Amino acid sequence: GVFKLRIGMLIMLTALAGLAIAPAPAPAAWRVLVVALAVFVASASSGAFNQFVEADADKLMARTRKRAFASGALKAGPAWMGVIVGLLAMAVATTWWVLNGTAALFLFLGAFTYGVVYTVALKRRTWLNIVFGGLAGSFAVLTGAAAADPTLGALPLLLALVLFLWTPPHFWSLAIANCDDYAAAGVPMLPVVVGVPRAAWVVHVNTIALVVVSLLPVAFGAGPSYLVAAVIGGAWFLRKTHALLRKPARGTAMAAFFASMMQLGVLIVGVALDALLA
Repeated sequence: GVFKLRIGMLIMLTALAGLAIAPAPAPAAWRVLVVALAVFVASASSGAFNQFVEADADKLMARTRKRAFASGALKAGPAWMGVIVGLLAMAVATTWWVLNGTAALFLFLGAFTYGVVYTVALKRRTWLNIVFGGLAGSFAVLTGAAAADPTLGALPLLLALVLFLWTPPHFWSLAIANCDDYAAAGVPMLPVVVGVPRAAWVVHVNTIALVVVSLLPVAFGAGPSYLVAAVIGGAWFLRKTHALLRKPARGTAMAAFFASMMQLGVLIVGVALDALLA
């Protein structure tokens, strides 16, 4: 859909993971609900902005040509921009009013990073686009953590770093699978710039770094459920990126992409279990 609701759900869960791992008492349930909804709405706003801005490029790619603005199902006019900006403003203002200014700032920075820094400033200029775009997920973690305690702490910062390192191999795996599409649209994703075999190598090395960093929270107090999740999810993701390295092709790239989703999902479950058992 135009609001990229599946991505919004994932971003919302990362924010709740940030809240759960923060070394502070959890806010009241209704405040947690506000965090979840605010992050979801902000993500939906930036997702719609991405499709609004990218409508012409989306028409050139098989994966995206059926999106609402690209297909013409929705007209990309000023009214839609008003809705997009209004949703973000509402989410940020509500977070500021109900929670605190730090959480509201991180929420805004997450949407701004994805919408403006990644989509407008970097996507068509450099293969580093998704490296900086990945900060959007990191800011979601920090939004949730700041809702519990604006001073943050080592655990939320490390989880934000995990999200930062997770996004490039996640997205580059998908980019390898859709390399021809990105080349046709003139988008300088990593495999378009350096070739698929070298991109597969970068994905695998990046995933090694990700898995190593994902284990660091254990040294700062993350519980046993998180440790098990980090080991299992990380090992599975590494197995799939190693297969991609050995045979760079669409099938192995999509397998690595889905493994990245599985790794993040398992990590979030690990954080949640530790919070419930604490």
